[in-house]
Formats: sequence, C-alpha cells, structure tokens
Amino acid sequence: MPDALLLILKLFTLSLDIQKIRNDFPILNQQIYNKPLVYFDNGATTQKPQVVIDEEVKIYSKENSNIHRGVHYLSEQLTQRHEDARKVVQKFINAQHDHEVIFTGGTTESINTIAFSFGEKYINEGDEIIISTLEHHANIVPWQMLCERKKAVLKVIPINEKGELLLDEYQKLISAKTKIVAVNQVSNALGTVNDIKKIIDLAHQNKIPVLIDGAQSVQHGEVDVQDLDCDFYVFSGHKVYGPNGIGVLYGKEKWLNEMPPYMTGGEMIKKVTFEKTTFNELPFKFEAGTPNYVSAIALATAINYIQELGLENIAAYEKELLEYGTEKLGSIEGLRIIGTAENKVSVISFNLDNIHHYDAGMVIDKMGIAVRTGHHCAEPLMDSLNVEGTIRASFSFYNTKEEIDKLYEAILTVKQMFS
Repeated sequence: MPDALLLILKLFTLSLDIQKIRNDFPILNQQIYNKPLVYFDNGATTQKPQVVIDEEVKIYSKENSNIHRGVHYLSEQLTQRHEDARKVVQKFINAQHDHEVIFTGGTTESINTIAFSFGEKYINEGDEIIISTLEHHANIVPWQMLCERKKAVLKVIPINEKGELLLDEYQKLISAKTKIVAVNQVSNALGTVNDIKKIIDLAHQNKIPVLIDGAQSVQHGEVDVQDLDCDFYVFSGHKVYGPNGIGVLYGKEKWLNEMPPYMTGGEMIKKVTFEKTTFNELPFKFEAGTPNYVSAIALATAINYIQELGLENIAAYEKELLEYGTEKLGSIEGLRIIGTAENKVSVISFNLDNIHHYDAGMVIDKMGIAVRTGHHCAEPLMDSLNVEGTIRASFSFYNTKEEIDKLYEAILTVKQMFS
C-alpha cells in the first residue's frame, strides 16, 4: 500500500467525532450561571456517558439480585454478568488471569488493601518502603501508617524543577532492606507521566515488587500489566467514565495467594467454624461482603465505551488539547504553569501572580468553567514546589479547543478584576 494512503488511513483512524461524543454525556448539555458548562475537572472525576447511566438503571429496575450462591434466575444471571465484567477488566489491562482482578471500592481501597495485606506478611522492623514526591495522599498515608505499625522506614524519590522523578536518586534509595515500591503512573496534580517501566525494572533487578497507582493513567491510553510486569496495579471506575464506588486491584497470582485478606466476612470464606476459618480462592478471597455488582457491570460498560472510541484516538486528541492549552494559557502574562515535564497527560496546573488560586477559581466558576483549586491531595508535592496550591485544568476527549479559549478569556477577566 502506498505511504500516502497509509497516512490518510492513519489520520482517519485518529479522528473523533467530538460533537457526537459530547451528545453521549448528558451533563455537558446544560448551563451554569447562564453559561454553557465547560468541565475541566476530569482529574477529579470524569463524566458518565448515557450508556453507563442506562446500564445502572436497567440493573436496578429489571435485574437486581444479590450475586453468587443464589440458585434463582435473577441471581444466576447477574452473577454471570458480574464475572463477565471481571473478564472485561482483565482484557482491558491485559492481566494473565481473570482471578487476578479484584473489585474494590476504588484506588484508595485498593492501595490500603495492599499496604495492609502485603505489610502484614512481608514488612518487619527496619524494612524500607519507597514512594515518590508526586504521590496522591492515598499512596502516602497507608504506607506511613504501615511504617508506624511495623517500625519500618519510608523513603521518597525526589523530583526536578519540571516535576519529573529523579530516577538516578531512586536507584540510590534501593537497598537490601527495600521491600516494596509504590508510585503513580501519572501525577494527578501535574500530569507528569512517570517512566514506570524503568522504575519496575530497577526494582525487579533487586527482587522488589512494585505497586502502580493507575488512577490518572488508564483513561488516557493503553495499559498492559504483563508488559509492564508490575506486581500490583490499581485504578478507580469514576476516573475512567464509570460509576463511583468501584475500583480495581490487579495483583499477580503469586502475591495474592500468599497475602492474607484485608477485610473479612461473607463471600471471602471457604469454611467457617468457631475454631477456624479457611479463605476462599481468588478473586473472592479479597472481596468480602456483598460485591458492588451494579457498578462493576457498569464499569465494564464504560470500558467498552472508551475502547470503541479507541484509546489511541483518545490519547492523540488529548495530546492536541494539551499542546493547544499549554501554548494558549502560557501566553498570558503573569501565568506560570506548574509542572512542565517532557511527558505529560492532558493536565495543566498553573498559578497567577499575586492572585490566590482559590479566588481565581471562584471567579472562573462564575463563568461556567469547572476547574480544581488547592493542593489536589498532594500537599508534600506542593511543599516541594514551594506553592500552597494551584489551579488545575484537566482535559478529556469530550473537551474542545473552543472551551480552552473560554478558559483563556476567563483568566484574562480574573487578572483584570484583581489588577
């Protein structure tokens, strides 16, 4: 096939019908303060397409029944759909086995599960745990508490002025006492994409397992846990256009079999007597209580939705938005972009000279534009950057360059108001 035709086909493949996509998200078709909603808070939570909303309504109105163990029709049918959803997630992240996919309440619960279960089994006094400066509180506090509980030591990978991890320093932190490394794939506050492949490889050279927080990455591009060779990978449904209250913990079969369960109760047991309890097989060993089967099934619907759009298409379009937004906002006098890593997802954090981020965010909101202000649950990162917080605009594939223009005009209005 001629090269020119291949290029045309590639360009065609990478196109998204943005207006059609926007029509799939009912929340976008409304006005805030008599202005069309511009939603740039996707890093906090993404909006839900109608198919996801419809799926939840359908289950509650026509199919609802507690799953597993039920012998009646509704229970058996919904049990099958729940386990089919697990297979959708397995394929989405390319896990080797579907029983390596554990449904949780979200990224936070997933990390806490590993911090407790892995910690109980493998962490002892004097052992070391490595995290990074870029971490969300959810990937800091559970490890701090584990260190306090077990008298272990927490070590932190530093960053440069661009907001990139210093991997040479990371390598120096690794020692014979290092028992686990836990880092995010993408910074929620800055959008920095970390070289997790190298982080994992360096750890594995020293036989150290690695947990990857993927809450800010699975929605922006393809993830292959087997290729990464990570030991644990976690993410949340509500960050990937799915429901709230559902998340995923992927773990290699070896670790999940060896670790004790985090929560106990129904479902995660094989046999209970007053003398002894034996645990269920994977994945149920880590899924105590009635599962959030409605959200798990709707999460699978969300994953199918973005896969139909094409993760490559999504990544390409969001890169366009990032480049356009960086150039447009960067042209504003007195605006400083915080986090200028070479490799980023579609997040722009910034501050305005002599204007508090909260005050600016309040004014921007009155113009119908939703941005996030504050420390973004990353206070240690803000401290390292010598800022109290930032204004964060995080873009999705349903956003447009015209919306970025509106943000640009809103920032100029803020500057004028506070001049």
